[in-house]
Amino acid sequence: MFKVLNKTKKIIVIILVVFFIVFILSRGKVYDAAEFKYGLTFSQKQATSLGFDWQKIYLEILDGLNVKKIRLPAYWNETEISDGQFDWRDLDWQLEKAGEHQAEIILAIGGRLPRWPECHFPGWSEALSKENREKRILDYISQVVERYKDRAWIKAWQVENEPFLSHFGDCPKLDKSFLDAEIALVRELDSRPIVVTDSGELSVWIPAARRADIFGTTMYLNTFSAHLNRYIRYPIAPGFFRFKKNITRLFAKPKDWVVIELQAEPWGPVPYQNLNQAERDRTMSPEKFKEILAFAGQTGFREFYLWGAEYWFWEREQGRPEMWEMARKLF
Repeated sequence: MFKVLNKTKKIIVIILVVFFIVFILSRGKVYDAAEFKYGLTFSQKQATSLGFDWQKIYLEILDGLNVKKIRLPAYWNETEISDGQFDWRDLDWQLEKAGEHQAEIILAIGGRLPRWPECHFPGWSEALSKENREKRILDYISQVVERYKDRAWIKAWQVENEPFLSHFGDCPKLDKSFLDAEIALVRELDSRPIVVTDSGELSVWIPAARRADIFGTTMYLNTFSAHLNRYIRYPIAPGFFRFKKNITRLFAKPKDWVVIELQAEPWGPVPYQNLNQAERDRTMSPEKFKEILAFAGQTGFREFYLWGAEYWFWEREQGRPEMWEMARKLF
């Protein structure tokens, strides 16, 4: 009997110690709302897929929303449209307009960049071997950095997008040594900080954060799980992100931490424009937007890049301007 009691006591002590450690590691500075900084990601591809003039949306973002922090993807398949032939016109225009509006840019480069199918390889590269494709990605990265490194309003280079979440999207398996080669190349070409990103809910941040000057996490609450074939709300509280940040700090020392992708558009089994309003509202609505903004404010981050600017514009054009107007008040 005494042996059973002693065993039970040990279990209770272990549980209490674990809860104490989790409590300690979930603590951390929470910033005041006045300290929050908001930006957004803009995707020319996404705007075009919705049937809009992407330049119009981009100017609406700069003029109508007055956004001063933008993440832009330099898609490989839109930049090197044929083997060795580069078309810079669209990216030149986006960067020039950002400069005119005193907006700072995170320029994302690499084969894996924001928006489905995650990896944006040009068609001509499909027949290349892994080795030759990687050589061409390095050449494309070099071309982008050399062309734009004189733009002072480029704040940082993001190298790849969520590279350690390689099971998500139509992408090759992650090769860490190649990722390191990409980062090393950018560091050799320019002194600006390197952003490396990771999933907030589905990844261990340490490998990404160890490579980053600026570590960027995604942050979602309501999604559709293709694996479970149903809508889910992640069973997490803001302390989950503080806990992960504190754990990661034990092993990595990035100079800054940002939420690089804060959910502000629906996530359904098909593109949101093909869902009805009730389905879209299951994962994003003005009420859910308020909820995730309040949630994010308690996570120990102070800089947030919202994900969904093209969606807000699409909603506005459908006669529902609430998301656009809510976002406008943040910038």
